[in-house]
Amino acid sequence: MSTAFESRYASSPNEVKQMDTAALRHAFLIPQVFTADHIHWVHTHYDRYLTGGAMPVKGPVALENIDLLKADYFLERRELGMINVGGDGIVEVDGEKFELSFKEALYIGKGKQQVIFHSKDAQHPAKFYLNSTPAHHTYPTRKVARSEAEVVTLGTLETSNHRTINKLLVNSVLETCQLQMGMTELQPGSVWNTMPAHTHDRRMEVYFYFEVPEGQSVCHFMGEPQETRHIWMQNEQAVISPPWSVHSGAGTSNYTFIWGMAGENLDYGDMDHCKINELR
Repeated sequence: MSTAFESRYASSPNEVKQMDTAALRHAFLIPQVFTADHIHWVHTHYDRYLTGGAMPVKGPVALENIDLLKADYFLERRELGMINVGGDGIVEVDGEKFELSFKEALYIGKGKQQVIFHSKDAQHPAKFYLNSTPAHHTYPTRKVARSEAEVVTLGTLETSNHRTINKLLVNSVLETCQLQMGMTELQPGSVWNTMPAHTHDRRMEVYFYFEVPEGQSVCHFMGEPQETRHIWMQNEQAVISPPWSVHSGAGTSNYTFIWGMAGENLDYGDMDHCKINELR
C-alpha cells in the first residue's frame, strides 16, 4: 500500500494556551507533505478535512481508500482538490486524463472511483498538493489553469504585504460542495500574509507554504487574537488552522502559499477582522 495516514483531534483555545512548542507543532504542523511514490494524508477533526501530497517518481501513484472513511472508495462521499507545485504531471480520473503544469489546479467531484497520478519526467516529478472534504453532491471534474483564476492584488510594499491572490477552486470560478483552494504569491520585498489578520468561525483552513528559498523560513501565527502563538515552518510544510484561530505569517524572504478551506459556507469574504494594533 502506497498510502500513509494519520489523524489529529481538534483542540480548544484553552488547550492551546497550555501547549509548549513541541505540543503545538505536534497538533497543527504537517512537517512532511511529499514522499516519493506515496500519498501521505493528515486528517483533522476540524470539518473532517484531509490534507496530503502525491509525488509519483518511479511510476504512477493511485488514490487509495483509507479505513477512516468507512466507504467503498475514497471519493464515495468526498470531493478532492489539488494544485501541482512540481514538474508537469497527469491526473487520470476514471480514465479521463488531465494535464497539470506548475501551479495549475484540478477539482474532482464526489463519486469518481479511480484517480491515478503520473509525472511526465521522473527527474522533475509532479507534486500534487491535495485537499479533500466531505461532499453531499456531485459537481463536474474540472481543471483550472492559472489564466482562469480570479486574481486579486492586495497590500503594499510599504507595509511588507504586497501580494497576489489567485482564487482557483472557489465558487466564483466553479461549483464545489464546501472545498475552496487558492494560492497567494508574495512579491519581492514583502513577507507578511493575511495581514491584517482575521478569523472565520464558520470555516477552518489549512496553509501550505512553498517557494521558500533555501536557508529561509516562515513564522506562522495562530491562536485567538488576544492569545497568539507561533510555529516556525520550512519549505513545503503545511499547518492546520482552527476556525477560532488567526492564520497569518511572516517570512525571512518572500514565498508562496496555498490556502484551503471548508466549513458551512462558500463566502470568501466571511471574515472577522482583527486590528493589527490589538493583536496580543
